[in-house]
Amino acid sequence: MALADIVAAKRREVEELRARPRPRTAAAARVAHDVLAALRRPAGAPLRLVAEVKLRSPSAGALSRALAPEDRALAYARGGAAMVSVLCDRAFFGGGWEHLAAARRRLDEAAPATPLLAKEFVVDARQIQEARDCGADAVLLIARIVDAAALGALAAAARAEGLEPLFEVVDEAELDAALAAGARLVGVNARDLDTLAMDPARTARVLAAVPAGVVAVHLSGLRGAADVARAAAGRSDAALVGEALMRRDDPAPLLAEMLAAAAAPAGNSPGRAGAP
Repeated sequence: MALADIVAAKRREVEELRARPRPRTAAAARVAHDVLAALRRPAGAPLRLVAEVKLRSPSAGALSRALAPEDRALAYARGGAAMVSVLCDRAFFGGGWEHLAAARRRLDEAAPATPLLAKEFVVDARQIQEARDCGADAVLLIARIVDAAALGALAAAARAEGLEPLFEVVDEAELDAALAAGARLVGVNARDLDTLAMDPARTARVLAAVPAGVVAVHLSGLRGAADVARAAAGRSDAALVGEALMRRDDPAPLLAEMLAAAAAPAGNSPGRAGAP
């Protein structure tokens, strides 16, 4: 998988989205959940977990399909996830906008208020509109795939739709671009999207540079309770868990183990929101 291939595919998909009228949906009319409140971690509180619905990964291949996307989203919410992330890319990750919409309906019917993240490779505001229409509360904006001006414009488009942008960054330069765009929610990816290499030291360094008051999320690389405990001891307010849960037909036991580990004593980094 080359990141450039994904971005090129997204630009083609945007043309298809633009070619059809924007529907009027009940999901678009709803008041979005407060994502910042759901993910912000006061001093001494457990790390918040974001659990992901992802049917396939370019690096790991096919993942569990024992549960329909909406049923897995509900299992995550009932299991204690602070937010559910839903992959919206079909070609590379087996996702779809319909997965996001189905998850929204199921959560609204059967679970406590749980925010949804539309996890997509966003290159155009039309995708943000689609995320809103399908019931998202937040939308991923990947700093790596757009320039600084476009990142700021996409963030403004997200806020205009009532969505909280989650800025995904890898290094300090991308963090600076996100902050310049007014980021209140930043995810630091432990995996470089170009090389797919993991760099925990860089991740810890960039997380430590996230300013106080900005909600920081650890992205990628958490496979078990020990990994979650290490994240809980540092700067992060929250952490996203994807493949580890998606390898389980029943994610509840592993999610419970991870939530227990998330309650490990929090780090006292002065950068963490609410830290002493």
